[in-house]
Amino acid sequence: MAVEGTLLFNALREAIDEEMARDSHVCVFGEDVGQYGGSYKVTKDLYEKYGELRVLDTPIAENSFTGMAVGAAMTGLRPIVEGMNMGFLLLAFNQISNNMGMLRYTSGGNFKIPAVVRGPGGVGRQLGAEHSQRLEAYFHAVPGIKIVACSTPTNAKGLMKAAIRDDNPVLFFEHVLLYNLSEVLPKGDYLCALDQADVVKQGTDLTILTYSRMRHHCLKAIEQLEETGIDVELIDLISLKPFDMTTISRSIGKTHKVLIVEECMKTGGIGAELIALITEQCFDDLDARPLRLSSQDIPTPYNGKLENLTIIQPHQIVDAAKEIVNKGL
Repeated sequence: MAVEGTLLFNALREAIDEEMARDSHVCVFGEDVGQYGGSYKVTKDLYEKYGELRVLDTPIAENSFTGMAVGAAMTGLRPIVEGMNMGFLLLAFNQISNNMGMLRYTSGGNFKIPAVVRGPGGVGRQLGAEHSQRLEAYFHAVPGIKIVACSTPTNAKGLMKAAIRDDNPVLFFEHVLLYNLSEVLPKGDYLCALDQADVVKQGTDLTILTYSRMRHHCLKAIEQLEETGIDVELIDLISLKPFDMTTISRSIGKTHKVLIVEECMKTGGIGAELIALITEQCFDDLDARPLRLSSQDIPTPYNGKLENLTIIQPHQIVDAAKEIVNKGL
């Protein structure tokens, strides 16, 4: 008899529910997180279970309720801020960068900021430019914060629980097209490390570094590459700040070739920072120049066909992998 899996949005909900039951200091702020249950139902039924003071519906004012979360964290609470769409949290950039990221340092360690900022992002399906933001690169330069991106129901739940328990601010990126991904979750109280990459598949010919939805595009590409005899090692970064350079360096030391696949924009993106670090730390191990596949530096079109052309597709990963391996022979 088949065991039913858990959808990713429900895995996140389970994590929040379990942590709210475990620790009365955990609370949720955001637009429609209460009676409506969140724009993607991540907080469904939590309002009825924990009450309006712990699952607080806020006005449409991202800067205000994110600032309120900073103050709540300073007083000992563990707030979870939901951005109905991560693009809207650009309105709270000041609170995240100047307050969340800096206060533990500027207070001389007198205050901890155990806050999680989470919500849907990435390029969906015809959501338009303003709802297709990839903010990981926007926040990457901000000191004092951790950034993670979930990609499966299992790591979504484990990372969320770890993020809530962490004493530092964590930006938690979810992809709007992964919410209905299903998987059987491990039993019991389990956590995923916030600073470790996941070696999804071992290989010897090429290291592919990716994260979020692109993990699944890479897996599709790897199926085709295996038919041609190319053995890929696939690493899901998970932690976007800090990078797990220990795992990355070990893999490049084995394969001597690296391809970065991201949905982020190419200019100033996650791949750009990764290539800089790989060049600094792994240059002597490389037998071919590092290559990155990134989204085009344009606002995401609403038109579905044009939208697909702006982001990386599996066939492009296959072509790039063949190019790197063949040149490195």
